[in-house]
Amino acid sequence: MLKKKFIAAVLAAVALPAAAGAEALPNVSPAMWVVKDADTTIYMFGTFHMLDGKRDWFNDEVKTAFDASSELVLETLLPENPAEMQPLIMKYAVDPAGKTLSQKLTPDVKAKLDKELSAAGLPPQAVEPLEPWFISMTLAQLGAQKLGLKPEFGPETVLRAVAKEKGKSVGQLETVEFQIATMDSVPESEQVLGVSQTIEKMDEMGKAFGPMIDAWSSGNVEGLAKITNEGMDKMPALRKALFVDRNAKWADWIGQRMEKPGVVFMAVGAGHLAGPDSVQDFLKKKGLKAVKVAR
Repeated sequence: MLKKKFIAAVLAAVALPAAAGAEALPNVSPAMWVVKDADTTIYMFGTFHMLDGKRDWFNDEVKTAFDASSELVLETLLPENPAEMQPLIMKYAVDPAGKTLSQKLTPDVKAKLDKELSAAGLPPQAVEPLEPWFISMTLAQLGAQKLGLKPEFGPETVLRAVAKEKGKSVGQLETVEFQIATMDSVPESEQVLGVSQTIEKMDEMGKAFGPMIDAWSSGNVEGLAKITNEGMDKMPALRKALFVDRNAKWADWIGQRMEKPGVVFMAVGAGHLAGPDSVQDFLKKKGLKAVKVAR
């Protein structure tokens, strides 16, 4: 089926390699926090899921904290073989009611979408059965690729490879299916708005990703929060599903993990550790203090 080939092409484009490496260029200092008591330490490192391999972030305090940890915890553990993702994508990304994408998007947005997909060598007709959230994800991946951003240079891939090499345990806060189902749970109206906003920014993707990466690299939490939350006021259900609800659950996980001795290195998207309703905010409500590590 054409939609299966389309999904396979998207997944292949963002495949995670078995190993990772990057040219070491000038050091950067992303933000990191620590929560601790007498016998438990949990580091919270904010990541940028795809990078260009030009920033040496795995240094100084971050490396020291990672080396001191016996356990790595990520948002989720993506399969190294992208083909394993296809059944889940087919389960959640295809509209169960049979409503086509052309019935959801305006003709102008659909025309711009077709142009972007054709330029990337993806068949526009294959997207008709697919949900808008998957289209937004695809567009974001295409925009990132134009800038040379790849998951193989992202902290999750690098940390996971090093943890495996050093024999550290590796865990996840949620499953891949949970993440996909969360995207699919967002109301159609907000999914459609997400496609419209993303397609309008495709020509200026560099202007969007550039400041975000710079804010992340310098540990500018306030700047990152401002960029991350831009446009979210029009999509409250999306913000609640992607950030608020998950941040609250992660804070609960940290609270429970604090009852067990040990040192944990937790790496999650930096947007979850910035702005209102951050993981730190929910920890504060639980009486736990997250201290930003000086870098």
